[in-house]
Amino acid sequence: MLSANIQAGSSTRRYSDYATRSWSHVLPAGGKRTSLDAIAQLAGEHDIVGLQESDPGSWRSGFTNQTHYLAERAGFDYWSHQPNRRVGSLASSANGLLSRLEPVEVADHPLPGRISGRGVLLGHFGTGTEGLTVAVAHLSLGAQSRKLQLDFIAELLQDFPNAVLMGDFNCVVDRPEMAHLFRSTRLQPPACAVHTFPSWKPQRAIDHILVTDTLHCDGMRAVPAAFSDHLALSVSLEVPEAALQR
Repeated sequence: MLSANIQAGSSTRRYSDYATRSWSHVLPAGGKRTSLDAIAQLAGEHDIVGLQESDPGSWRSGFTNQTHYLAERAGFDYWSHQPNRRVGSLASSANGLLSRLEPVEVADHPLPGRISGRGVLLGHFGTGTEGLTVAVAHLSLGAQSRKLQLDFIAELLQDFPNAVLMGDFNCVVDRPEMAHLFRSTRLQPPACAVHTFPSWKPQRAIDHILVTDTLHCDGMRAVPAAFSDHLALSVSLEVPEAALQR
């Protein structure tokens, strides 16, 4: 599995780039296609990929649905996306899900928060209680909004014993707002923190792949997602056989 905040294919290699390269977040330039091709190569090494900040087709991406583009370039048969934030026709952002397994159902939900524009995308693989549920989310910067969002996600996932929640949480796992998620679901804190932000000098573990206690994961590592300001997270996961059956 892979979770990656791809920053819509933009390049950020130092803090000053947020100011000097801010134009790349609204203009269809800056080597985005090259970045996407590098991300596709990384994604292609995995079976299930969760994307955050994937542009669903606006001016800055040359009206390219980046989730669809990555699915085609990396050879995924199944893909889905959840557009969230939109700034007119200039820029838009989405969660994305790429999979080599055929999901039996994909659902998306808007997340609560002081400012709208966040969501969680759910893919269900296999049937019954032995199936696998994968959720992709990008949470808010503010702690109060994150708490509302995590409480909402906990309610969605509490009845799924085999679940994965991945994405950009914008917080470390020992924050108070994370506590209800772990109390109300079978999701577990990671065994060790993997720093992912900023990508050029990782100091904070704010991107996570959380799994329930019924699943075994191994080899969690941070890997570059082209020139995004976040490193991606990669992990090997043992899933129940029922998740592989349609």
